[in-house]
Parts: sequence; C-alpha cells; structure tokens
Amino acid sequence: MARIGKAGRVVLIVLSVPLGIIVIVLGVLLVLSPGRPKPFVDEHGKVLSGSVSEKIRVSVNGVEQGMFNKSRDTANPVLLFLHGGAGMPEYFLAQRYPTGLEEYFTVCWWDRRGAGLSYGAGSPQTMTVEQLVSDTLEVTNYLRGRFHKEKVFLMAHSGGSIIGIQAAARAPGLYHAYIGAAQMAYQLESERTAYEYMLKRYREIGDAGMVRRLEAAPPTMSSPLPASYMAIRDPAMHGIGVGTMRDMRSVITGVFLQSWLCPDYTVSEKLGIWRGKFLCDRILLPKLMATDLARQLTRLELPVYFFHGRHDYTVSYPVTRAYYEKLSAPLKGFYTFEESAHSPMFEEPARMRQIFQEDILAGANRLADGA
Repeated sequence: MARIGKAGRVVLIVLSVPLGIIVIVLGVLLVLSPGRPKPFVDEHGKVLSGSVSEKIRVSVNGVEQGMFNKSRDTANPVLLFLHGGAGMPEYFLAQRYPTGLEEYFTVCWWDRRGAGLSYGAGSPQTMTVEQLVSDTLEVTNYLRGRFHKEKVFLMAHSGGSIIGIQAAARAPGLYHAYIGAAQMAYQLESERTAYEYMLKRYREIGDAGMVRRLEAAPPTMSSPLPASYMAIRDPAMHGIGVGTMRDMRSVITGVFLQSWLCPDYTVSEKLGIWRGKFLCDRILLPKLMATDLARQLTRLELPVYFFHGRHDYTVSYPVTRAYYEKLSAPLKGFYTFEESAHSPMFEEPARMRQIFQEDILAGANRLADGA
C-alpha cells in the first residue's frame, strides 16, 4: 500500500479542520434543538393543572400550518399573535425577551403560511394578503372551538398588522379587540420618512461613510423597493437604534443567532424559518409595502389599540400616528412606548402588560396618549 506523503498529510489535516468544525456545530445545534416547548410547572416541578405548552400543526384552509400555544391557565382569554415581516416568526424572540402574556392569556404564536413551522404550506401562488386574511379567520375559529371562547383578542406586529387589521375589519364579531404593535399603514411612505430621518441623523453625528451610502441608494415610492436601498436599510437603522429594538445593533446577533438558539424548534424547522423569510420577502413583502390603509380601511367596528415605539423607523412612528388619527372605532387608544423602537412588546413588556390589564381587558383607554 502506498504511503501518504508529507504533502498528502498536510492536505488531510487542512481538510479535517473545517470538517471537524462542521461536525461540532451540527452536534451543538442538535443539542440546542430538541423541538419541544417546556411545560409550565409549579414550585414542586409538577405540570400546572389547566396549563398548555405545545407545538402543534393544524389544517388551515386545507394546508397544514404550525403554531405554539402557551398558557398557565387555559381558562384565561385567548390571544392570537400574528408575527411580523412578510414571514418572520417571533416566538423565538419571545423566549429571549419574555412578554409575560401567558400569565393572562392563552397565547397562540402562529407561524403563518410559508413561514417557520408552516414553511412549505401551500404553493407560493397562494401567499397573498387575501389568503392570509382568510387563514387568520380560520385560525381564529379553530382557537374559539379549541378553547371554548366566543371571541379572542387579535394582536399583530409590523408586517402581520396589514393582515390582522383586515381580518378584524372582515369579522369584528370574532374579536374582543384588535391590537396593532408597530402598525403598518403605508410602508412606502414609511420608508421615505425613515430614509429622510436616517440621512439627517447620520449627518448630525458626522458619519460621512453612511451618508454617502444612503445618498447613493434612496428608496422609491414603488414596490418592490430598490435592492441597493434594502441592502443598506437594516444596517443604517440598527446603527442609530431605530431598527428591531432600541439597543439592537445587528440583526445577525439579535435575530438570526437567537433563532438558532431557541430549543423549541428542531434544526430543520430553524432552517425553515430562514427559507420561509426569504420566500415571503420575495413574494409577499412587495404587496404589504404597497398597501395604503388610509385609502382602504378607516373604520373598524371593534375596540382598537396601537402600540408604537417612539424610536421606530422600521415602521415609521409619524406615519402610523397619522393613520391612527384618521381611523374611527367604537373605542381606540394610541400608546407611545418612549424607550422602544420597533418591538415594544419585547422592549417594554411591563408597560405592555399594564396596558393589557388596565385598559384592553377592561374595555377602556385610560392609559392611552392624551387620556
């Protein structure tokens, strides 16, 4: 048998290093990804009676879709949460930044068609706003039957809020109230407003490099937005604290890494989160951005509450505030979160819980801005 020469041994060593790293990374991911949410337990480690902590898949308009249902007591009201992005599940962020809502609600963290647990659910052609509104109503009715509730609360964040507010308008009788967190109103106008703010702010702090990059890649008032603008958008926003969260400086460490650390998704499901995000961004995001709610929807027949971070330019605060002023409803309230950017429910959870307890569950708006 021919002996391996010195050069051959060097090649084998060089090749074995990255292969070993890959094996180690995959091993760590598998350990971090059992794919089972932990139950709620009492001080003795026993599962709380009446609680639920599950990951399930149900048929929604003929296609299987996934969700997490979490509650310390299923006798509590049901809250359906619609995640943001065109397709960016936020259950894993809620594990990193607990909201505490499971104390007062049975919370359904539904991964929408094409996203996360529901990646591959339905063909790309079915990923329309109309279909997702229909899916929302179907999930609502599933939860009503499952937990024996006449109505549920509907909360939607960012990109999910275009879908959520239309579902609430379509079937107000299914919901106690609609809660829009970082409510999108007309995202093309929001991007223009954000661009002007970022350019002004980077000029003020003397970041000439970022100013040049922004000046070379302005947004347009047509969708999809230019790829050059989208490439600089997130770094520019997070660089000055007007992106996902006030203190988040990178979506890589703040979002991407957190998704891989969440133990309640399996490795393949975590891969589905990011495959779904890119698919939904390509197919659905342009439609969400082009929706102008001020032209389409200015009246709701149920209580409406908006949560918005003062520093949010991912969905620009001034644009949402202007839409809120045009919106009529039997009861409404706008709540400014002074220390937050785009994710007030994760950034200021105690204030959010207070609003839920004292206003939303009570059918009031005493804590709203200007009340």
